[in-house]
Amino acid sequence: MASVYHINKGVGKPIVFKGLKAQYIAYLAVGLVLLLIGFAVMYICGVPVYVVLPVIFGLGALLIFSVFRLSHRFGQHGLMKYLAKRGLPGYLKFRSRRMFTGLKFREGYGRGA
Repeated sequence: MASVYHINKGVGKPIVFKGLKAQYIAYLAVGLVLLLIGFAVMYICGVPVYVVLPVIFGLGALLIFSVFRLSHRFGQHGLMKYLAKRGLPGYLKFRSRRMFTGLKFREGYGRGA
């Protein structure tokens, strides 16, 4: 009798929610929680509601717009790659790996020593 195996076709694909990919879902969630905390702090401090609401809604719209823009521009891993590339000093930038692929290892140094 043959066994029937079900294949999960979503393996290896990034999580997508309403157009947001991967870590941008977490960025949006953290931003919304911070906005909620900011609303509570301003309300408790006695700031009038007609001042608090436009500020929170404005910051919320800015947050949503910027997170969706980052998600669309960079994709799943692009933002991390972009920030890593910007963090490299100018004298370590290499345009190709040719210098490293041609290295020869001498006996006693490098591998297997």
